[in-house]
Amino acid sequence: MRRRGVTVLLGALLTALLSIGVLGAPVPYVVLGPGPTVDTLGQEDGKEVIQVTGRETSTSAGQLRLTTVGVQPSVKLRSAIQGWLSEDQAVVPRELVYPPGESQQEVEQRNAEDFQVSQTSAETAALRELGYEVQVVVKTVAADGPAAGVLRPGDVVTSVDGEPVPLASRLTDLIRAKPAGTALRIGYTRDGVARTDTITSQEQDGRPRIGIEIEQQQPHPFTLAIDLKDIGGPSAGLMFALGIIDKLTPEDLTGGRVIAGTGTIDDSGRVGPIGGIPQKLVGAKQAGAKVFLVPAANCAEAVRNRQPDLPLVKVGSLDEALAALETLRSGGQPTHC
Repeated sequence: MRRRGVTVLLGALLTALLSIGVLGAPVPYVVLGPGPTVDTLGQEDGKEVIQVTGRETSTSAGQLRLTTVGVQPSVKLRSAIQGWLSEDQAVVPRELVYPPGESQQEVEQRNAEDFQVSQTSAETAALRELGYEVQVVVKTVAADGPAAGVLRPGDVVTSVDGEPVPLASRLTDLIRAKPAGTALRIGYTRDGVARTDTITSQEQDGRPRIGIEIEQQQPHPFTLAIDLKDIGGPSAGLMFALGIIDKLTPEDLTGGRVIAGTGTIDDSGRVGPIGGIPQKLVGAKQAGAKVFLVPAANCAEAVRNRQPDLPLVKVGSLDEALAALETLRSGGQPTHC
């Protein structure tokens, strides 16, 4: 009997030790959870997130909070099981976050670059909304290209066949919309004088081109910078754009509310979908948000993961987001998901 008891005890101890070992073994998954939220109208690490020099800015009674997803990159079975059982976390295959052939450092570097691009696009979209138009400026002209002898560095391209060119991407689209060998009427200004000339496109690298390198400029009489570290990815674009507009206009876009949201933004102000909606909704709720701005393409997922007493407002563009906030300020009901 004593021998049997010792055997059972040793067996139980061995099983426990094995269980501990298994639970501590790494697994090929990552755990996603609610990340920090940041008020784009406020300060982070003692510095204004959106910094404006050379112009007075307004203050807001509320907040415009960008939302993020926290990623636990190295996961053991114990953490994975806890994530599977949690309502606020998601456990996904590691390759969905860190693709095969890319190191964690490479992914984080790409996310940092995407974050920087999102800031630039947010600035462009916000300043266009405020009336500061983009100029598409000729940077270089290929000596043997179609535009040689017609365009010069410093020329501002304004139209193609009568179609306006509000952004650099639009110029590229208009040139590529017609086959190589097409005579294009290019409108431009030089030293403030409007001109129009014909340039025949040529095929290069399989696409129609006119042989110029361009850059976007957006003159404005003040400096604007975004100072926020340790956050990556493009999904803060919408909230940055709203923050810029709020600071540069007398209106308080928040109406005194804590408003959270997410969404990419491009130079034209279109709001695009993002990942991690379930975790971002939890983070917004924990931050005290009273409204959540959702990219239109994410509405179905947001509805499936909605948080109690957190209305989901559908936005497809910067204009729609501004209109929704105005509706809220006036006591109306914007378009919900």
